[in-house]
Parts: sequence; structure tokens; C-alpha cells
Amino acid sequence: MDKEKIDNLDENEDNKDPSNIIDKDENDKSENDNTKLSLDEENIELKDKLARTYAEMENQRRRFEKEKDEAFEYGGFSFAREALNLLDNLERSRISLQNDENLKDSEPLKKILEHIEIINKDMISIFKKNHIEEIKAINEKLDPNFHQAMMEVEDDSKDPGTIVQEIQKGFIMKDRLLRPSLVSVSKKKEVKSEKNKENEEK
Repeated sequence: MDKEKIDNLDENEDNKDPSNIIDKDENDKSENDNTKLSLDEENIELKDKLARTYAEMENQRRRFEKEKDEAFEYGGFSFAREALNLLDNLERSRISLQNDENLKDSEPLKKILEHIEIINKDMISIFKKNHIEEIKAINEKLDPNFHQAMMEVEDDSKDPGTIVQEIQKGFIMKDRLLRPSLVSVSKKKEVKSEKNKENEEK
């Protein structure tokens, strides 16, 4: 028997060796475990991505719903704020006419003022139907959320910070501020010291 055949027989014998078969099985098992592990990891990663995508879609849906509701509720917000200028102009016209010496106590003036008052009431009524309300001011405590103090007036009959004059009416639309009331608030009269009195007299 030649040497080549003997080598082949030896190789075949090695292949039949039980230890070689066990090693091969263990390698296959190890590879299967690694594959299973990587599949589990990939599965977890995909689940995480899916959960994140779903959460993002849900957030977008909520944002869209909120924007839609706000557009429905406050769609006329800018228009309403601009429309307040009409009320202001009516009030200025009324004051201007009342202060006109040539028209004072005349019948034409009375009729004009009556018409201005009717228009003013109609506009206020339309505003109320659209959830636009005047902000209470006179004799109220100053509230920075609704009032803007333009000046202070000495008045001991009122608590400090009480609104005593309304310069411009403020309005809200539902729970939103259209514009603040411009007001004057009371403050305590300053007590002058003797030195200050003397300085004023000089």
C-alpha cells in the first residue's frame, strides 16, 4: 500500500473520531446561539423604533388637534383686535362732538350722540355674541394680567392700587386677552415734612 493511500486512511480515521464530531457540534451550537442572540437584539431594536415612531405620530396628532381647535376657537382673534379700533373711534367722535362749543346743547348734536350710542351698543352686542367681553376696571384692584397702569392719582378715599379712571377699555376673547385696559390707579397722598413745606414756601 502506497504512502498516499495510507494518509487518506488516516484522514478518514480522524473524521470518524468522536471528539472531532463533538467539537463540530459545539461550534454549530455556538453559531446558532450567536445568531439567536443577534436576532433577539434586532427584535428589541425594531420594537423600540416602532414604539418611538408611534409616540411621535401620537404627538403630531395631538398637536394637529390642538391647532385645529384653536383655529376654530380663536380664528377671528386678529380681526376682533382690529375691530376694537372702531369702538375707540366712536368714543373719540362722541367726546369731540360733546366738546364742540358750536354744537353744545343743540338738537343736531343730541341726535348724532343718540345714533353714536346705538351703534356702540350694537357693536358691544355683536362682540358679546362672539365671546368678546369688556374687562371690568373702575373700582377694581389693578391686575397686571388685564390692566396696564398709565398713571397714579392721589386719593385717600381708595385703597392704593385701586383703578379710579379708565383711559382705554380692555377686552378679552373667551380666556384670551385681546388688549389690556389702560387705567389710572390710586395712591396715598404724600405726607410732606416741615422741611419740604418750608422749601415750597421759599
